[in-house]
Amino acid sequence: MDSTSTLKEREIALAPSLMTMDLDQFKEQLTFLDTRVNQYHIDIMDGHFVPNITLSPWFIEEARKISNLPMSAHLMVTDATFWVQQLVDIKCEEISMPVEVTNGVAFRLIDQIHDAGLKAGMVMNPETPVSSLMPFIDQLDSVMVMTIDPGFAGQRFLQVCLDKIVELRRLREEHGYRYRIQMDGSTNLAHWKMISDADPDVYVIGRSGLFGLTDNIADSWKQMVQEYEMSTGYRFDTGMPDCRK
Repeated sequence: MDSTSTLKEREIALAPSLMTMDLDQFKEQLTFLDTRVNQYHIDIMDGHFVPNITLSPWFIEEARKISNLPMSAHLMVTDATFWVQQLVDIKCEEISMPVEVTNGVAFRLIDQIHDAGLKAGMVMNPETPVSSLMPFIDQLDSVMVMTIDPGFAGQRFLQVCLDKIVELRRLREEHGYRYRIQMDGSTNLAHWKMISDADPDVYVIGRSGLFGLTDNIADSWKQMVQEYEMSTGYRFDTGMPDCRK
């Protein structure tokens, strides 16, 4: 009997973090992933909110030359107003801001993003409670839960943050909110099961769970699918045509 026949069924969304891809294989990896994943996760850091500088709106424009999938920008910046305008100008499909720096401008920035026909999200650092979202939670298209400290890949997984995913799902069911729940940080073999139990809608995945598994994207993808299914008991399914190939 095929062992996969005993797997449970559930569809998830996967968002590879392009900060962690192999830039010397940029076109090859995006072309491969385009029929397997749901969106791309673009980290934009300013060197102030976190001590690192990474991708930019220019990078999104370059990725669009290869891919038509939605681009989801994750801002780790102190001046959200400046960066939101940059991303609105290039019509980045989803823009997620750190809630910690939006006091006094949150409603205006959410409106600005929505007025451009784009999706607005907020990101919570590990220490930030769900209650910080309550003034505008009904207006959000996305809420991202950080399960590592922001700024660098490969940091310690913070299991306590998974409780926020459960809380956000409960609030959405009780109040009819429309946001998708995303998780970002150390999505890999060691944590697939506990993340799956918390049940986010979107899994952001990077080097430890995908790009760094082998030296080519096809083999890394195959290993990631096997690890997900072995750990969670669910058939890997993103709803995309080649997701299990």
